[in-house]
Amino acid sequence: MPIITQLIAGAAGGNAASAVLKQGAFSVVARTIVGAIGGLGGGFLIQMLGGEAAATGLAMQALGSLVGGGVLSGIVGQFLGKQA
Repeated sequence: MPIITQLIAGAAGGNAASAVLKQGAFSVVARTIVGAIGGLGGGFLIQMLGGEAAATGLAMQALGSLVGGGVLSGIVGQFLGKQA
């Protein structure tokens, strides 16, 4: 169940970050995929830092995934924006 939460929260964070940064060279599908990947990474990082306490907290997983998805999407969007 945490993986699904990480994917959904990461995708939401990726799309939100791209919308705030107004990244036009970055399609919605790409934002969602990159955000989901970042969400997995963010959730994994929370598990590594928090140990068992973070692994059981669904809200903490979602928050870490939301931030991870937003950060990765922002980085990739900035890179693609400079290439275009």
